[in-house]
Amino acid sequence: MAITQDAPPAAATFTSTNPVTGEVVGTFAVDGPEAVEAAVARARPAAAWWAGLGFEGREQRLLAFKGHLARQADELCELVRRENGKPLDDAFFEVLVAVDHLDWAARKAAKVLKPRRVPSTLLLANQAASVEYPPVGVVGVIGPWNYPVATPMGSIVYALAAGNAVVFKPSELTPAVGRWLVDAFAELVREQPVLQLVTGFGATGAALCRSGVDKLAFTGSPGTGRKVMAACAERLTPVVLELGGKDVMIVDDDADVGAAADAAVWGGLSNAGQICIAVERVYATAPVYDRFVAEVVARARRVRAGADERAHIGPITLPAQVDTIRRHLDDALARGAHALVGGPESVRPPFVDPVVLVDVPEDALVMQEETFGPLLPVTRVADADEAVERANANPYGLGASVFGRKRARALARSLRAGATSVNSVLSFFGVPSLPFGGVGESGFGRIHGPDGLREFTRPQAITRQRFPLPFALQSFDRPERLIPILKRSMRLRHGRR
Repeated sequence: MAITQDAPPAAATFTSTNPVTGEVVGTFAVDGPEAVEAAVARARPAAAWWAGLGFEGREQRLLAFKGHLARQADELCELVRRENGKPLDDAFFEVLVAVDHLDWAARKAAKVLKPRRVPSTLLLANQAASVEYPPVGVVGVIGPWNYPVATPMGSIVYALAAGNAVVFKPSELTPAVGRWLVDAFAELVREQPVLQLVTGFGATGAALCRSGVDKLAFTGSPGTGRKVMAACAERLTPVVLELGGKDVMIVDDDADVGAAADAAVWGGLSNAGQICIAVERVYATAPVYDRFVAEVVARARRVRAGADERAHIGPITLPAQVDTIRRHLDDALARGAHALVGGPESVRPPFVDPVVLVDVPEDALVMQEETFGPLLPVTRVADADEAVERANANPYGLGASVFGRKRARALARSLRAGATSVNSVLSFFGVPSLPFGGVGESGFGRIHGPDGLREFTRPQAITRQRFPLPFALQSFDRPERLIPILKRSMRLRHGRR
């Protein structure tokens, strides 16, 4: 995930603008520590009230919010297009995913988080054991600009469904989208400020980390993630970090080459490659490599960047990201790579046209670092085992995809990734019942699914004595013969070879 920009010095307000036209979309406050702490203070009683509604009360309100998003999707998509630059269809896809997750979290929270009995042991047979999942309290969410609806909502709605209040800091590039979401929720839940907005730059995010929230969910770059984690560590605030990836696609000998090529082009180029789970590396085995490359080239040549309604992909939203894309492309070409689609001329800010690269050395920047742009390197490997070895050598570990038949599931299991799609791309993000998150440089913690609901709770263990034992094990007055009996019992039960 690309990093965001620094704030101008001593700015009281800032504007968000259309990345293509420069049109001002909105003006927002640069919230400092006092404003952020005030929002968190307001969230405390709101969290208690929201938790007190119970699962049914929260479900009703969250489903009303879902219905509002579905009915007003066109308005929200138009705002995403204006502030982020992506085509309306791409904006609709992320709203659709957010609505799906909102529906699932609202309906499933009670089943996932209800108190549950767990078995005790023979030693403590008189104890009834159970686990409960109370909310943590107030959750801070720092969202990205590339998917300003779907990504932060993946944390917000699961935190809300679990019974927490949320203080949300959207990216400084897309604060109007964040304000739309918060205002829409506030219209439906007027009693308490359960979901609040703070706006600003990196300093505002740092203030949220230090504000005393009970947990913080962050999406961004590994470098910024380390800073977030360090700031949260000052108060031992736990964090959920989704830090981007260098996602791989493996195309095996028995893959459907046409389907794999179509998926690679979509997964690598949609949203101009500005997806944390974008296909950023493709390894195709020798038997299918030539056919696969030919199919990819034919499809990629039809993808066009622009601002008009017929464009497939929009601009690079963060201007500084263009420099990274150009640097990765120039480095690959200097190391001997060949561009079969596009080339240096493809970089024409604020747009970057699709580039398909072959013969890229494994140590090239485009193979090692997150590009976050429409560059698609395709590499020939002897077999899928070599592809797995190369894939797992990278420090990122967010998502992956495998195309094939006989070995596809086994290959998926062998990849060091938080989620893998077989014979599709990005699908795991859209399935609400699946956890989403990474390993290594891609962060830790999970959103979505039952794991995502539990991520925003504090599991609480409870034991209750059902009846007294004839002897008091946990007492200084226990019989002297008890320990020798327990030793013999332990050997009989657990010490057999």
